[in-house]
Order: sequence, then structure tokens, then C-alpha cells
Amino acid sequence: MSHIADAQRFMSNIPHETSAADRSIGRIVSVTGSKAIVLLDSPKEGQVRPVRPDMGTLLAIDTANTIVLAIVSALSVPVPAHREDEGEIWIAELGLVGELWPDEAGQANVFARGVTAYPSLGNRVRVASKAELAAAFWGEPGHSVRVGSIRQDSTIPAMIRVDELLGKHVAILGTTGTGKSCTTALILRAILEQNPAAHIVLLDPHNEYATAFAEWAEVISPRNMQLPFWLLNFEELIEVLISDPSRKAEIEILQELIPIAKARYSAGRARDNQVVRRSIIPEQARFTVDTPVPYRISDLTGLIDERMGKLENKRDLSPYRNLRARIDAISQDGRYAFMFGSLTIYDGMTQVLSRLFRVPVNNKPITIVELTGLPTEIINVVVSVLARMTFDFAHWSEGKVPVTLVCEEAHRYVPASDHLGFEPCKRAIARIAKEGRKYGVALCIVSQRPAEVDATILSQCNTVFALRMSNDRDQEIVHSAISDTGSGLLEFLPSLGQREALAFGDGVALPVRIKFDLLPAHCLPRSTTARFTEHWQKSVGDDGFLEQVVERWRTSDMAAGIDLGPHVAPHPDHHEAEYTPASESSRSAQQPRQPQQPHAWTASSSVRKETPQQRSSDLSGQNFGEEDRELAAESTFKTLRDRLIQRQQR
Repeated sequence: MSHIADAQRFMSNIPHETSAADRSIGRIVSVTGSKAIVLLDSPKEGQVRPVRPDMGTLLAIDTANTIVLAIVSALSVPVPAHREDEGEIWIAELGLVGELWPDEAGQANVFARGVTAYPSLGNRVRVASKAELAAAFWGEPGHSVRVGSIRQDSTIPAMIRVDELLGKHVAILGTTGTGKSCTTALILRAILEQNPAAHIVLLDPHNEYATAFAEWAEVISPRNMQLPFWLLNFEELIEVLISDPSRKAEIEILQELIPIAKARYSAGRARDNQVVRRSIIPEQARFTVDTPVPYRISDLTGLIDERMGKLENKRDLSPYRNLRARIDAISQDGRYAFMFGSLTIYDGMTQVLSRLFRVPVNNKPITIVELTGLPTEIINVVVSVLARMTFDFAHWSEGKVPVTLVCEEAHRYVPASDHLGFEPCKRAIARIAKEGRKYGVALCIVSQRPAEVDATILSQCNTVFALRMSNDRDQEIVHSAISDTGSGLLEFLPSLGQREALAFGDGVALPVRIKFDLLPAHCLPRSTTARFTEHWQKSVGDDGFLEQVVERWRTSDMAAGIDLGPHVAPHPDHHEAEYTPASESSRSAQQPRQPQQPHAWTASSSVRKETPQQRSSDLSGQNFGEEDRELAAESTFKTLRDRLIQRQQR
């Protein structure tokens, strides 16, 4: 391991320093719990103070068996001089953070958090030596990675403990433009370099990170994403299909019909596989609305039509009509093709999990889920599904595959206000924050507005990297989230420089001010601030440029789900791709697709072949005969009319 070799070389090259007495700066005059007060030595006549400790400086206090380490959290002059020849009293407030124990050779090189032997009144205080700094901050080389250097001594590397960092969750907080994206990329790259078989899922709302992990990332975008609708639980499906919890009648219809649709698909698959059912179980009793098993939209709409045909009172038909119109509209919407645009239905849950959680890794230990381009109204639903599946996967795999979920712009998904966000999404992420440690699920919260992040979830993040913040509310939230004795360092928050952060928690050896390493240009995320003065020096753009902009603008809604690339391979029993967007269904039926290269996300042996009539229903009327085209047009006009009537009724 390169880090172990670097540690050994570093420790062996530390020069011998002067005696402890030469570095002494004062004596202990007060000890209260985890804090102490030092009376700094007054200068001798005609001399200046030899050492002036700064905020955040690590000091050492020699006791009988250990060396207690403390961080300067405040400096003051309680009795200032009124004239130049008068003496002053200078004091430093310390936070006791850890201690060094002697190793087998008698050298104090074994660092431990917490204090077992408190300093006594009168104990001398000195600046920690380079060897003591290295012993405290280096940590365990085999389980730590470098992310920068400490401010007190730039030759001492700032190391993070990977197991403690991820095992107890982490937050990266800072104002826009302070380098959150670069910090996130730097930390994750450092971890991946030492752990090439990791399993990381990164939610990327601005499509920033693909360039930062080009050699390691499986990038899932709206153009190649496949998240079948049957993976949604009932609350998530209601948000997509109805989005209004007050429409109780439509919700009750779905609650009744979805288990029946699941049972019908399962029964048909059993017949295709020539599996004899041992007993006859009522269809709706075999599955719940949340059971993650496939079913066909055509079965669901068929059941709706059956219920409509049995009703005599036309006033009772309104919920069925509204629900059927909404299902038809979404099935034909190209933006939802990643969820509803399949020609055939198959039980591909194994392939979805394989691609999302990198099992096997196949040299791509991180999955970047790009959310830009998804319909705004269902982004929280997609995040809810991913977060819920992350926890359930870790739970049912019994923690054998630890997974880290990185939530960029987390205030979008877990807002502090009860009236904002999507409740199931907040609940799924909160479950990871509260229980994920038991099953090997780590949560990384990245946000520019800590005050807008749910306080309960943020408080579960044991390690915090705080970049520059100027907003008082954000600073208060960070203060409340930090219980470490080095929290006095937070006074530096408004004045931190670029690529600087304050790190607290078990993920770092001690509370420390870090200067992050500089990422190579090819590893930077696409989050650079626009150079206005550079671009405004000359006129750019002609009619052709604007036409391209308009074309991309207009086709953005239709492009979602079109470019599947090599991510979906055909099943051996099929001549069509298992997933084809509704917007391309006509062309796909007339022209068979060329065989594609196999990928981890391929169809399983449980593919359900649909009849032409069922496929016709799933394509929402996109058939190939003249009469069928007329029926399709009529259905489209009817759907549009129903939607307009529904909107007027609202």
C-alpha cells in the first residue's frame, strides 16, 4: 500500500526537535471537563513573546503516562495594558481532544481520541512537535486516505478514516462557489483509488460529475435510464399517476387493481414456464400494492375498463376516466419512457440492481445518476425509489455489499420544512441516516444551504466538512450539528479560503482546518463559475446557433429514454430490445433493432411474452392497420378532451 510506505518514510524522516522546555508557552490554570485554560508566559524584560499560538493550533501537555493534545479554541487578554510599560495577562482556552500513548519502543506515537488522564493545575503547555502532529493526524495508513494537508504544518497530510467516515455518515456543507463539488470529487476519488471494488451511488442533479470519474463511473442519464414503473411502491406510483392525495376515489381504485394486475402477470408467467400451481390462491391475496414484482399497464387499464363497464351510474365513472386518461397520457409521454416506455415486460430487477449497485463492479465502482432532463415533477420520486432500493438491497444482502449513497443538493430531497419535498423520499433517506449503519449503507449529504436540510438527518452525519459560510442561519445549523470539543474552530467559517474546510467528527483524527489537494484538470467536475468578462468580449452566436439552441430546447422532453446505447441487451428468445421508448414504438415495430452487445443489465429468463393484442394496448393505440390508426387517433383526441375537462374542473 502506497499510503503505508509514505507513512513510514515520513515518520522516519522527521528531524529531531528541541526539548519540550524550549517550546513551552504557559501553564494550566483551569480545567473543566473537556476544556482547560492556559495562562501564557509573559515575556522577559526587553524581549517579546517567543511563541504566539493561533486559533486551531494543536498544543501538547505532558502528564505522567501520556501526552494530552488540545486545540486552541479562543484567545483573549482579560487585563489589557493601558500603557506600553504595563504588563498584560494573555490566556488561551483549549479543547482537550485526545492523547498520545507510548508504543513498544517507548515513543508516544499511539493516538487515541478522548482523554483518560486530565492535566493538573500548573502543568506546562507546549506547541506539539512535528512527530506528535504526524502521529495524531496520520491515523491508520491502511484504512485512511489523503485529501490535503493541515493548516498548522503543510508538510503533515490531512487523512480521513474511510471506515469511520462512511460508517457513520458524512456531510459536506458550504456556500455556492466554495468548492463543494470539487471537495466531493476529491474525497470520493481518494477513496476509490484505494478501494477499486467500492459501491457508490451518486445523485447528480446538475450533470457535473461524469468528467470527474470518467474512468470509474457507470453514468445513468435520462437517455439510458431504465427504472420500470413496477419498482415503485404505492406512494411513489400515486405521486406519478395522481399527484394529488385528496383524490381518494382514484387512489382506492389503484389500491384495489394493482395487486390483481400483478397476480395476472405472475399467473401468466407460471403458465409460460409450465409451472403447476400447488393451490389456487385468490389473485389479490398473493401480492400487495408494494410488492416489487412486474405487471403490465395493459392489465391495469383493462381492469379499469372492466370496472367502468360494470358501473351504471355515470357519475361514478369520473375517477376511472381521469385515471385512465392520466395513464394513457404518461404512457405516451417521451419524458416518462425510462419508466413506462417498454414494449415488453420482464422481471429485470436483478439487472437493475446489478447496474445500479455495481455487482459485479467490472472496474466501475461508482454509479452516477444524472437527473437533469427528467420531468421536474417526478425527480423526487426517482430519488425516493433509488434511496429506498439502496437500503432494501443492503438489508436483504445482509450487509455483504456496503453501499454509499451521495445526495448532491440534498436540501431538495430532505428539506427542513414539513410542507416541502416528497414525504416518502425524505422517509427513505432518513431511514438510511438512522439505520443504515447496521446494514452497511452510508449516506453523504452535500448541500449549500444547511439551514434548509432536515435537522434530524443532518444530525446523523457524524463527520462534517464545513467550507466557507457567510449566512448566519447556516452557521448556526453547523454549530448545532457539531458536538466536538474543537467546535471553536467554527469561528473561522466566514473567513475560510478557497479549497479550505473545517473537518470534525470520527472521520478525521482531530478537528482540523484542511487545505485540500488540487485535483488534476481532467478530474474536475463541470461546476466552474462562468467567465462573464471573457465571454462578453466578443459577440457570439448567429441564426444557426440559435436554431441549435431551440432544437435542443424543444427536443429535450422527447429525448428522454431514446438513446439506450449498450445498456439493454435483447433476451435470446426475443428479436426486439426489451425496453423501447413509446416515442419510438412505431419505428421499432416496423424495423427490428440490430443486436447489441451484452451488458450487466440484460433480460432474465423470466421474460413475459405479450400477445399482439396486449402489446397493442401497451403501445396505447400505436398499431399498423388503417382501422387501428383511426382508432388510435380517436383515442388520442378523447384523452386530450378528458384532460382539458379535468383541468377545467380543477
